[in-house]
Amino acid sequence: MPNIAGIFKQEITRLSRKEIRIQTRSLRKASVQARKDIAELKGRIAKLQVELKRLLRPLPTSVPTSVTDAEKGKGIRFRTKGLISQRKRLGISAADFGKLIGVTGVTVYNWEHGAAKPRKARLTALAALRGVGKREAMVRLEQLREKAREGK
Repeated sequence: MPNIAGIFKQEITRLSRKEIRIQTRSLRKASVQARKDIAELKGRIAKLQVELKRLLRPLPTSVPTSVTDAEKGKGIRFRTKGLISQRKRLGISAADFGKLIGVTGVTVYNWEHGAAKPRKARLTALAALRGVGKREAMVRLEQLREKAREGK
């Protein structure tokens, strides 16, 4: 005959574990949901910190603010992507863009492909073209063509 005290002890243990599982199930679900929420909030915080760093970066002070700065060539940065987008924005060929600056189309091509970098004198010419629109560029090109015709 089995020990009745041992059987009672096993049954009490089984029932108490069952009750504990039932009672803690809702807590477990809440804990899992809280962990998910915390992970999501951490991701949002990381994104906001990156955005905040980007917004708190000081504005570039090296961009020429006057004609004298542009003439001196101080603070003018050159990027090939910027040159390509500027030329495409104006809708002109590399040769025509070169005419506006005073160089050949091959030179512009080399600048765009990173084979060469413009000198300070050409950087100022590039900076001067930044504010020029498509119509103004076409007018300047036509003036250069007329001067070339008169010179022949």
